[in-house]
Amino acid sequence: MSTETAVPPAVLWAQRKEDVFLTFSIESKDPNIKIEKESVYFKGVNAQDNKVHEVTIPLYDAVVPETSAFVNKGRCIEMILRKEKKDASYWPSLTKDKKKPHYLKIDFNKWTDEDDVEEDGKSNNYDIEEMLRSMGGAGAGAGDLAAAKPSFDDLEEDSDDENLPDLE
Repeated sequence: MSTETAVPPAVLWAQRKEDVFLTFSIESKDPNIKIEKESVYFKGVNAQDNKVHEVTIPLYDAVVPETSAFVNKGRCIEMILRKEKKDASYWPSLTKDKKKPHYLKIDFNKWTDEDDVEEDGKSNNYDIEEMLRSMGGAGAGAGDLAAAKPSFDDLEEDSDDENLPDLE
């Protein structure tokens, strides 16, 4: 058995005033995920190549683990972290480190800037409560969601899945 070290999976992140979104871009059947007040831990075996991926992400500020949640979508693991300070400004980065980790990228599909929020205080393109319900209920902890089995109907069709036209 080889003693290769675990590498971090690709992680996409976005935020809203009260939430941070993480997407672990890895197919893993039974990942070990721990959401703590100051960090997020992920360890899983990639279903395609059987490589171990592991990362601990020290967060910029505190989150509330009891109201944060994750769901395994099959092709990726999506997570919502509830910020502890709801009235604070947006985080300048996901981590306290000044240096950006190589595995971390911005999820522009979910990203909203502070000035993109409508006057009623809601984001203009994403329903957080609906996403939490689809993950197993608002306020559901990670343990409650571990038993949830996603269906293929939940997976979004990716534009990369379409056939490309023939070259001339």
